[in-house]
Formats: sequence, structure tokens, C-alpha cells
Amino acid sequence: MHNCLQKDQLLVKVNKLTSTKTQLPYSYYSLPFCKPNTIVDSAENLGEVLRGDRIENSPYVFEMREPKMCQIVCRAQVDDKQAKELKEKIEDEYRVNMILDNLPLVVPIARQDRDAVVYQGGYHVGVKGQYAGSKDEKVFIHNHLTFLVKYHKDETTELSRIVGFEVKPFSINHQFEGQWNDKNTRLITCDPHASKLVTNSDTPQEVEAGKEIIFTYDVGFEESDVKWASRWDTYLLMTDDQIHWFSIVNSLMIVLFLSGMVAMIMLRTLYRDISRYNQLETEEEAQEETGWKLVHGDVFRPPENSDLLCVCVGTGVQFFGMLLVTMIFAVLGFLSPSNRGGLMTAMLLTWVLMGLFAGYASSRFYKMFKGSEWKSITLRTAFLFPGIAFCIFFILNALIWGEKSSGAVPFTTMFALVLLWFGISVPLVFVGSYLGFKQPAIEAPVKTNKIPRQVPEQAWYMNPAFTVLIGGILPFGAVFIELFFILTSIWLHQFYYIFGFLFLVFIILIITCAEITIVLCYFQLCSEDYNWWWRSYLTSGSSAIYLFLYAGFYFFTKLQITKLVSGILYFGYMLLASFAFFVLTGTIGFCACFWFTRLIYSSVKID
Repeated sequence: MHNCLQKDQLLVKVNKLTSTKTQLPYSYYSLPFCKPNTIVDSAENLGEVLRGDRIENSPYVFEMREPKMCQIVCRAQVDDKQAKELKEKIEDEYRVNMILDNLPLVVPIARQDRDAVVYQGGYHVGVKGQYAGSKDEKVFIHNHLTFLVKYHKDETTELSRIVGFEVKPFSINHQFEGQWNDKNTRLITCDPHASKLVTNSDTPQEVEAGKEIIFTYDVGFEESDVKWASRWDTYLLMTDDQIHWFSIVNSLMIVLFLSGMVAMIMLRTLYRDISRYNQLETEEEAQEETGWKLVHGDVFRPPENSDLLCVCVGTGVQFFGMLLVTMIFAVLGFLSPSNRGGLMTAMLLTWVLMGLFAGYASSRFYKMFKGSEWKSITLRTAFLFPGIAFCIFFILNALIWGEKSSGAVPFTTMFALVLLWFGISVPLVFVGSYLGFKQPAIEAPVKTNKIPRQVPEQAWYMNPAFTVLIGGILPFGAVFIELFFILTSIWLHQFYYIFGFLFLVFIILIITCAEITIVLCYFQLCSEDYNWWWRSYLTSGSSAIYLFLYAGFYFFTKLQITKLVSGILYFGYMLLASFAFFVLTGTIGFCACFWFTRLIYSSVKID
């Protein structure tokens, strides 16, 4: 927080160049912009580096509340390679991002339909256009910037605080008198003494090899009523709250419908079933038993690939813990967008620390399934998901590096990630596993028969593939509207800050996953099919398939990505996100079903 007196120096920093068309960030100085005498990197946190932020100093230096007009930054000669670079970046609609007192630079755009101003983050490097009477498309660079710094002044002291940083970019082919002298050249096209200021781009600066470009700027200051504490509000009021409420009401309808079904099963069916089973008197009635009680001797038989199921559940618990802790911090306001990279850093650190719970959960289930090699299950829990994620991340990073983008994670950061994984996460998984394995094994409420019972032929609608795919629709339906906003914030570079809504949606997702799995599990047991372990995991986990399909739909309808590398990046990261969503929702469904089966079988007297 900076309190500034009049004439205090204000240093503008530059950040990466970004484009929603390519998703590949580049360093500001990769283009022939004016450079300061020495370029100094600002220290970035782990989250910022992973996002591709590269914050450096710039030749733009203002003085507080001292307006300046037609300031020359530098004159640049553009060679063939630089002209080609500039044209490519302008074609791909790259934007320049700057920062003043931790506030990102925005371009105000008047919206005709709403009589309101919306803010676009960063200004475009340039534009494509035609000269009047010509059909040839030319490329023009924005070489004159009109900055507006808004400040809030303290009435009692003379101190001011910066509350807004806006720019209007123009393209102008500057002309000057006489010989070029860096400091004292007078421009004909922009001269405050002759009251000639840049207000339009009628004589634009074309990008051509061998041509020189003169970079200039104006800076104005405007007093504002906005207080320092609420200076981010203009950046964040870009989306409509009504849609989020609609999303939550839509999700609550699904939850109420499912809760009604679960309540009916619990009250009507189970109550009736349990009371009837407990009052069986004659042997004839005992032989006529039908439904879920018939499979009591097989329902807790360990499933095939039980080790993998334990690993998946452990990883899901780790994800659940990470999301829960991160969201609580975000809702309490610790991870505001002004803290760049904070969300990413928090998620990584909580993921690493939650390894303790992952190890504990996987070893508890492993012991219940009569497993004895707890170290092997621990290693698999510690390496399965992070290993897959790291391989995908490494391949994608190599692609970004091949494009010479600043989004490529440097070797030192990669080493720090490996260190977090091997130095903290893996040992914590071992500690959790050790503690879990020392606990007594979870006892099944009923004895398991030695010989497995034959599963009768099932109706078509009880086919595993069918029920699994049906089960994923409702959890996905509960979150898909909020998903649209999350994808927009990631891929269209907008701020996402409505963590209160997100937390509500997360709770709704948990309830939906649990309830749909319980309902389908009950129907499965009633048709005398006791193979519920994996089915319960896959039922809610299949919502990840719909998530990935939706990501594909979003790619083709909302994004204008044309580059192959950018497309691979998008689908690579969305595949990773879908895999994480599968593990999370599957674990929620599995745990709900595990609780449900233990509950119903412990309520029945088994002879």
C-alpha cells in the first residue's frame, strides 16, 4: 500500500504479453519495445512462475499528480526479424500487460447496450486495417499511450493512493523537426505547446522492416471517490451475479430431487425391508427372502484390483482435502486476485500437505481388504496421480518451451516442484500409511461366505456401463454453469473471485455425488448384484467424462485457438483436470456407498 505525495515517483512495471488465441505468454521485451537502461526482474512466487508471469521494470516513470503530454520514450529502428515478430503478435491479438502499484492496466470500453463501461485487461500491441481507398490489409502498432492514473486523496493530509490505472492506445506516424535529439526533439504530430495532442489514430504507424517507430505517452491524473480498499471492484464486477444464482438454484433442484429419492429409500423401503426381515418366522418365509439381504454373505467380499481402488480412494481424499482447505481460505478472503499466483501456490502447498490423509485412507482400506504389504500401497499412492500429472505437465512444458514462450516453467522451478513432491509429499504419505496401518482393521458388519454367490442375470438397465454413465450426468449437471465461469477465467484471462458461490457449488457437488451413488447402489443390491465397490467409484466418477466433453464443446464454441500447440495445451490441461475430477467425485461416491452398505447391513439381524 503506497501513500504518495505530489511529485513522488511512480514506477510502471511490465508483465507478459498474452493472447486468448494462442494461450502462449511471451516476455514484454521479446518485442522491439523501448527498454530501460537495465532490465530488473521482480521476484515472482511459485504460482506466478507457473502462470507464465514475467514482471520487469519499464522506461515509463510518472510523477504523482504531475500530468505530462507527448513524452518521448525512445525511437526504435525495426529490422526484418522484429517486423515479422510484431506482425505475428498483432495477428494473434496479443495484449500488453502493465502494473502500477500492483494494479493491472485496463482499457475502458463503452458498452452501447448497457450504458456502462467494461474493462479489458491490457491493451492490444496493434491492429490490422486498411488505408482509405485501399484493399490491402496493413498492420499498425500502438505506439502512443494515453495513461490515466486515478487516485484517492486524503482530506486531512496531502497523501494520495492509486485506485485506478487506465490507458487508451493510439497508432500515430510521428513527424519531427530538424535533427533527432533524444531529449529535446519537438514532434510536429504531438506538441503540447501548439495544443496538438494525440486523440485519434487517423495517421497510423505501419509496421514495416527498415521503418522507425517513435514511442510516446501522455499521463493524466484524476481524483476518484473510490477508496483504496475497494479499488479492485471495477476489475471484478465484470460478470453477472444473477447467472451464478441461477446456477445454484438449478443445482439445488437436482439435490432436492435426489434427496427425496434417498429419503424414500431410507424410510419406506429400508424401514419396511428391515422390519420384515427381522420378523421372519417360518422357514418358508426365510426361503422366500428376496432383495438386498440375500447377498449379505458376499457384499463385503474384497473386489478385484482392490489395491488400485485403495490408491484411487487415497488420492481422492488428498484432492478433497486440498479443495476444501483452499476454498475455505479463498472464501475468507486470503486469496484475492490482487495476490497474483496466490491461488496456485496455495493449491500446490495444500496438495503436498494432504499426502498425510491420502496415505492414511489408502492403508485403512488396504488393511480391511486383508492386504499386508503396506509399503507397496504407500508407494503407489505417492506416485500414481502425481507421476501421471508430472509426465503430462513435462510434455506440455516441452511444447511451450519449443515455442520460446515465457509460459515454459524454468528448470529451477521444475526442480522445486520435484523437491516438494519427493521431499514433503512422499514422506507424508508414508507417515499417513504407517498410522493407518497401525489402526485395527475395519470390521464388516456381516460375515463373508467362503464360496461366492452367483449373480443372477441383470435387466438391461442394470448393466454396469449404463448405470455408470447415467450416474455421472447429475453431478456434472450440478456444476456445469459454474464450470463455464471457471473455464472463462482460465482461458480468456478474466478474474475469478466468486469463491462464495464456488464453495456452495462444491457442497452441492458432494451431496449430489453421494446421493446418486447411494440410489444406484441400492437398486444394484436389490437385483442381487453385490459387485458394488468399483461400481460405486465409477458411478459418480463418470461425471469426469462429461466434464471433458464439455471442455471440447467450450473449445470449439468459445475459443478462437488456431495453433496446433495451443490446442494440444488446452486438451492436455483439461485431460489432467478431468482426471483429477474423476478421482475426487469417485471417492465421494465410494465413501458414501461404503457408509450406506455398512449402515443397512448392520441394521439387519442375520441368522
